Amino acid sequence: MLKTKKNVKISSYLDINLVSFLQANSRDEAIFQIIDNLEKFEKLPDRKLFYDAIMKRENIVSTGIGMGVAIPHAKLNQFDEFFIAIGIQKGLSLDWDSLDGTFVKLIFMIGGPENRQNEYLQILSSLTVIIKDEKLRKQLINALTKEEVIKLLVNY
Repeated sequence: MLKTKKNVKISSYLDINLVSFLQANSRDEAIFQIIDNLEKFEKLPDRKLFYDAIMKRENIVSTGIGMGVAIPHAKLNQFDEFFIAIGIQKGLSLDWDSLDGTFVKLIFMIGGPENRQNEYLQILSSLTVIIKDEKLRKQLINALTKEEVIKLLVNY
């Protein structure tokens, strides 16, 4: 029997409360602001553990993947489900030490369980489709409301 690849819908991992408009001065400040929002909406069983895992990953290699986008992420045993928090930098673009040298305006922060690697890879694959769409990327960066961000991503 052939295994069929399940398409992951990014919209099923989104929550309007996890969209943040940032005015950060640095990568670390942007990460901190998104984590503040995650904690505010009770998505983090252990804020320090999640922050440390995100920063450990950043220190190994930048999650600035290019095209003005970063995907900081951490998988921990304390999570039951995956989530995606979106940060849109409204101030100056952030130096994220991106692979292509571009500064970052759009951040997709992923958190989830450590034992579901396949689902995580499917989320990354689906995010790649969004990121490669230049028009959509610009619309997300220029969005003015959380509702607009969610509406742009509802079909993905």
